[in-house]
Formats: sequence, structure tokens, C-alpha cells
Amino acid sequence: MQATKIVVRDTAERRRDTLERLASERDIWVSTAHPDHGPHQVPLWFLWDGKAAWMCTGADSATVRNLREEPRVRLALPDAFDVVLLQGEATCYPARDVPEAAADAFVGKFGWDPRGEETPFVYLRVAPRTVRAWRGVPEQRGRVVMREGVWLG
Repeated sequence: MQATKIVVRDTAERRRDTLERLASERDIWVSTAHPDHGPHQVPLWFLWDGKAAWMCTGADSATVRNLREEPRVRLALPDAFDVVLLQGEATCYPARDVPEAAADAFVGKFGWDPRGEETPFVYLRVAPRTVRAWRGVPEQRGRVVMREGVWLG
């Protein structure tokens, strides 16, 4: 494996790169925890609407059960070198109650409309409170690009 030369980005560059990835990526890891059953992690499709990540999963899933007990969640883009971690609280929307603009954007990105499925689905909305982004060890310092819901840089 060849080492990659890392050019340390400033906060504004990291924020811009993070927003570009959020707009273009398809998958995100969703980490939840249940007070009695512990941690749970699953990859889901997601849509970034400019302020929040929207995901959709079965209404009976462990993810939904966990979030109803403990809404705090951590999201991670699937790259161990170009790391993006989001932390916030999830709001659950049964498919019949999801804002139409979000559901339509989800259909536009994925070509799938969970509102029309036989089994019930729940949309999850996470507006991050904290975002961390870094590429390798040289960028670990200064990795916070959002704090208390406000973008830095």
C-alpha cells in the first residue's frame, strides 16, 4: 500500500469538502444505542438537504426502536481515510407524516419511494450539532468543522 501525501486543509476547505461529500455520497453509517441492548450500527442510503441528513428504514427496525428510546445518533461517511462524522439527534417521521419535499427529494435521488411500500417505513432526519472531518493523522488537530449546529471557518 502506498502512503498518500496529506496536505493539511484549513477549516473552510474542510467544511467545503464535507458539504460536497454530503451532497454527493449515497451511503452513511448510522450508529444508535438502546439503553438495555447497547450499540447498533447499520449502513443506510441518505439524502443531504443542505441542513440535515434524511434516511429511511423499516418501522420495526432496531434503528427506529433505539432512536425512539434514545434519539442521539452518530453518522459516518464510509471512508476510513477521508473521515466525516456527524453527531446529533434524530427525529422520526412515519412515511405518512414525512414532509413532502424531503420524501420527493429522496425519490429523486434513489428512484424509490418508501411511502408506497406495503410494510411501514420511517424517515429519519438528523440535523447535526457537531461535524468532524479529517484526512489522516496530520488533520486530526482542528477536525471540528461544526460546533453547536454552526459551521466553522
